[in-house]
Amino acid sequence: MSHIGRPGEPDKRSLRRDLLAMRNRLTADDLRETSAALAGRALELPELARAGTVAAYVSVGSEPGTLALLDALRARGVRVLLPVLLPDNDLDWGVYEGEGSLARVQHGGRMALFEPAGERLGPDAVTTADAVLLPGLAVDTRGMRLGRGGGSYDRVLARLERAGAHPALVVLLYDSEVVEHVPGEPHDRPVHAVVTPSGVRRFGPET
Repeated sequence: MSHIGRPGEPDKRSLRRDLLAMRNRLTADDLRETSAALAGRALELPELARAGTVAAYVSVGSEPGTLALLDALRARGVRVLLPVLLPDNDLDWGVYEGEGSLARVQHGGRMALFEPAGERLGPDAVTTADAVLLPGLAVDTRGMRLGRGGGSYDRVLARLERAGAHPALVVLLYDSEVVEHVPGEPHDRPVHAVVTPSGVRRFGPET
């Protein structure tokens, strides 16, 4: 386990910088191998095995790859929802219909995202999901997640809470990104599981 982010060490901004620097050192072969391993591990999750609808995302750059997992879920007959970034950083949603249904969208000076090109279902569509795959940079031993800092998924989690929806919350990471401590805020909520290429770790009363 990595010791990045222990109490009293780097704050969220410097922790994000360190983790992104580690990701940027990964090669194309690393990304390909970890993507396949992640899909295999995630597909073994009971929460995904029994899900009718999964809210997910399309990985970009050096993020842990998700396309193999999205295609496998769709092949199972799962309805896969993908996010569409709105101007205020909130997320709308559309249905994944295969890699050919994705549009590359540039949002200002940020990295381009791949978003569903079809019908927009509205921000509340995420409340119908049985499981939500969250992007992140790290998860600690309590299940607290470090995001990229844009706040989009904080809004998603708040929307789920307001709706009384309780999907399984799962983060996909590299092995080195399960750390001892992530600096938290009072409103932060732990995720239920983290999937890495080497396995699954669960959090909460059942662990």
